Amino acid sequence: MGTLEIVKWLADACYGFLAINFLWGITRVVLAWRRLSQLSFRSLKAETEFVDDLEGMLNAHQYKEAAERCDFDFRALPRLCLLMIINRNQPYQQLRHTISSNVQRDIIGDLEDHLGSLVTVIKSGPLLGLFGTVLGMMAAFGRIGTGEKVQPSQIADEISVALICTAMGLATAIPLGYILQYLGIKLRTLQDSLESNVPRILQHFRQREG
Repeated sequence: MGTLEIVKWLADACYGFLAINFLWGITRVVLAWRRLSQLSFRSLKAETEFVDDLEGMLNAHQYKEAAERCDFDFRALPRLCLLMIINRNQPYQQLRHTISSNVQRDIIGDLEDHLGSLVTVIKSGPLLGLFGTVLGMMAAFGRIGTGEKVQPSQIADEISVALICTAMGLATAIPLGYILQYLGIKLRTLQDSLESNVPRILQHFRQREG
């Protein structure tokens, strides 16, 4: 296999690399979207009602009822509240550290992994497209450089590979970039919610210790 054939083969293979990169990005979008939907309240009203109800139970020392209120609720705040109730006999500082570690490791960290992978996909799309473009142009100029009589249609095939790879790379990066921005906003909203409500619930256990 000559150099020209290898270059053409790699240029054609870029289609596959670009397709795999795009599908990996879509997979990460779906996983991140589902995870955010699972962890977040649908509305501020629902979140406020939950916190008010739970706070009332805790102030009445109805820990069993409060645990049942949070059990089988896979949203981030109820999960953290259930963890507080289960570990309520820990010293306050230790309980606070437990909750903080859980937030970073199991909630925020997991979501940041998905979004970090999506960033890699977005950056890789144009680079793979550029790689395919360079290979396509190399194949076109390599054919011209052979000194043989070359039909315009043959040159057009190699140039079309270059342009299609460029388009595929941009078609991956542009829409996924907008989606990443939206998911980033949703993640910050979830973080703001936890930073606002978790200390409010923790305060009960601090007062209880005092």
